[in-house]
This record gives sequence, C-alpha cells and structure tokens, in this order.
Amino acid sequence: MTTNNVFFEQLTPDNAAMLLIDHQVGTMLLGITDIDPVNLKNNALYLADVAKLFNLPTLLTTSNPNGPNGPLFPELLQALPNVPIVDRVIINAWNDRAFVKAVEQTARPKLIMAGVTTDVCLAFPAISAVGAGYDVYAVIDASGTWNTTTQNAAVARMTQAGVKCVNTIAIAAELQKDWTLPTAQGMGAIFAERLPNFGFVMAGLEHTAKQSSKVPLSL
Repeated sequence: MTTNNVFFEQLTPDNAAMLLIDHQVGTMLLGITDIDPVNLKNNALYLADVAKLFNLPTLLTTSNPNGPNGPLFPELLQALPNVPIVDRVIINAWNDRAFVKAVEQTARPKLIMAGVTTDVCLAFPAISAVGAGYDVYAVIDASGTWNTTTQNAAVARMTQAGVKCVNTIAIAAELQKDWTLPTAQGMGAIFAERLPNFGFVMAGLEHTAKQSSKVPLSL
C-alpha cells in the first residue's frame, strides 16, 4: 500500500497557506447560530493574526459581494490589507479558476481553510481540494452555519472525504511547535488578544512580577 506522506507531515510555516472564505457581513448575520457572531469574528481574526505572524500565503474570497452576502467584514480587511481577494459568483470556490490559480501560486501542499457557511462555502472547496491532492485543515470554530445539526453533518461529510477538521488553537499550536522559536513572543501576544482567559492570566502574572520587583529584600 502506498502512503502519501504529505497527509502525515505537521503544519509548518513553509508548507501551509491560509484561505479565508466568504467571511461577509451578510452571511455572518443572516441566520448563523452554531457559533455567536462575536466568537466567529474573533476566531477568523485569530487565523489572520497567525497567518501574519508566520508569513503564510493568504487568500480572501467573497461570494456575490454585490448581493445580500455583502462585503467582507471590515476588521478582517484591516487585519489583512494587502491580501488578494477573489470575488466570485460560483458557489464552490474550487470551481472558480481564479481561486484555484491563486491557490496553486502559493505552492503550498497544505491548505488551512475557514468559511461561512461551514456546510457550503467551507465544505465544498475543502472536499474538492482534497480531491485535487491537497492536505486540507478545516477550521470549524472560525466558520459558521445555520445550526449545530448542519455543522455536525458538514464535519462528518468533510471527515469522510479526508479533510482534517480542527480549531483555531490547534492550528496556532501546530505552527508554533516550540516555545523557544522566535515567533513565541508574537504567538503569546495573539493568545492574550484572542483568548481572553489566557490574556487575563498573563496580565495577572505580569502584575505579580512587577509588584514582586518593588518589594525590598529582607536583611
């Protein structure tokens, strides 16, 4: 039996690209209930921060942006101001030649994808990309859909097709790999910004350290 080792290699800054699909104001507000909009936006920005930290090739897409789906949410555009945006009217992004060409130009075998909605805008191109030979990581908590039943069905469908369904922190941790690497400080800052509980702990530790430094040594 022949094994394609690309599917067992870990994510690295040199083998991965980030694809954020259709995080548009209309689709995010019109009926997404499996995750609240605040967390969905935060997790999409979390991925944007990680992509910048590791200098990953990154693409943004929109689906019918002149219709009810609307534009990408402004914070994402501010986070990734120089990233190419593929506008399309074809539902499955992988059926859009401009999108596939942009993915090919990244020359990366592993694709980190998130999209709204999970069952269509994420699942369709994720499955298609696996069929084209890519190793695909679908980030479920940076995606959203109509309800948890739909999300579960989409995750099952993608998993059966060979897509790896993950969350944002798993992506960040796998790319970071080692806290002695130069990106550690940047990753710590992202954790503090995007994971409030982690940020509270870090702020508490920093405060304690500062207070301790002010206590005079006993004689």
